Amino acid sequence: MVQVYDTTLRDGSQRKDISLSLSDKLNIARRLDELGVAFIEGGWPGSNPKDAEFFQRAANMKWQNARIVAFGATCAANKTPAEDDNIRALVEAGTSHCALVGKSSVLHVQDVLRTTLENNLRIIEESTAYLRSKGQQVIYDAEHFFDGYREDPAYALETLKAAARGGAETLVLCDTNGGSLPWQIAEIIQAVRREIDTPLGIHAHNDSECATANSVTAVREGVVQVQGTINGYGERCGNANLCSVIPNLELKLGLRALPEGNLVKLFEIAHYVAEVANLSMDENLPYVGRAAFAHKGGIHVAAMRRNPRSYQHVEPELVGNSMQVVISELSGRGNLLSKAEEYGLKIEEHVDVSKVLSEIKELEAQGFSFDAAEASVVMILKRLEKGYVPPFELIDFSALVEHRKGRGIFAEATVKVRVNGEVMHTAAEGNGPVNALDTALRKALVTHYPSISSFHLSDYKVRILDGKNGTSAVTRVLIDTKNGNQTWSTVGASANIIEASWRALADSVEYGLMVCCPQHKKKS
Repeated sequence: MVQVYDTTLRDGSQRKDISLSLSDKLNIARRLDELGVAFIEGGWPGSNPKDAEFFQRAANMKWQNARIVAFGATCAANKTPAEDDNIRALVEAGTSHCALVGKSSVLHVQDVLRTTLENNLRIIEESTAYLRSKGQQVIYDAEHFFDGYREDPAYALETLKAAARGGAETLVLCDTNGGSLPWQIAEIIQAVRREIDTPLGIHAHNDSECATANSVTAVREGVVQVQGTINGYGERCGNANLCSVIPNLELKLGLRALPEGNLVKLFEIAHYVAEVANLSMDENLPYVGRAAFAHKGGIHVAAMRRNPRSYQHVEPELVGNSMQVVISELSGRGNLLSKAEEYGLKIEEHVDVSKVLSEIKELEAQGFSFDAAEASVVMILKRLEKGYVPPFELIDFSALVEHRKGRGIFAEATVKVRVNGEVMHTAAEGNGPVNALDTALRKALVTHYPSISSFHLSDYKVRILDGKNGTSAVTRVLIDTKNGNQTWSTVGASANIIEASWRALADSVEYGLMVCCPQHKKKS
């Protein structure tokens, strides 16, 4: 079994724009433990009070699968381990394992530490031995190892031997600058294994977009531990992405990296960590991105309908993901049929699917984009169902924005709709014309559909499609609506931003009432 060592809470949090609270770190650690990683690197207790408190809190928690690891560096060049505050913090963290980082590169020893090569070997061996004497297992991180090996192979190997003499449990070879390529990783690991008997690990950064490939290559060459982060978070370009490394190991190499049955949790934890880190999930990530198994091209979808393996390298359910068909101007008949089946919609025999497809492509040519507005596509199909009656019919609307002395900007909208044969004419104010239209429409419908009050417009995006036309350019509007845990997106496009907004808004309300939340029936 390959040991998965997660450093999201330490190395991952060094990514620009990530700042995790103590509560965030503890919550992520719990989820990583449930995933089944072997090691969770909680932070650097010698660097800040928050990380020190993390280990205090973690000591009183029960961990099912993972061992909590404290991270720190070898003692200062002019001190012994017993004199070094950083080493002392590692001991006080009270973990069974600690990660100790030391220099493997001549350049770093001489120009960064500004000490002798001999003294660097001393502090590596003595720091490792001291921590072992305090009852801690040591995972030694050989920083800049691959760069250092290319500079001076003999010295880089000597640093590993020093850590091994000190009693290190695992020697982790670090591609700290992230510039190594897979065949370089393979050649150097082969050379190391000829000289070193201690188990090896890999810690790869992604500056050359090879961190995942380098990590998998290292395992093929015999390393037993892979270090990385969820979603590849980390300093600069990030670390090896465990959400790619783990399924590659299990599904491609046939190696066990997580407890049996836990791979299916990967999609969920990837999105959870992104949410806690307050980052938008990169939905194009392999395996765990929502687009990883999304199919847009008509030829692709036609083949997928015959055999899902035709355009998918693994079953998405294995990692907790799912296949998705996207509708756009690139779609074919299969895209529409698949989308109808997904939502349980019946396309009647009299419906000309090709004509519907042409309509969608014409709308896209006008500025609509259905990639991110699936609910609008569903409504196009829903309206084709025999006997379908929309929940309301627009008669007219108006929106007014003006400046009033003593009040400032003022927006008001009126909406006239027909609901169940009754004409509803309402007006509402808002902080803008779209907000006023939304409020007026709700007022018109709430008598017949009381539960519409639980629908909330959660996002409103506007994009100018042709800036050369200035204020007369076509505008695309995307609206996200929520009802509890359910979210759906709709689109409108027009040279008139109010018309574009209305189309997206009307689709959103109709979808919510008729498809997403069928419990929102008319009031009898």
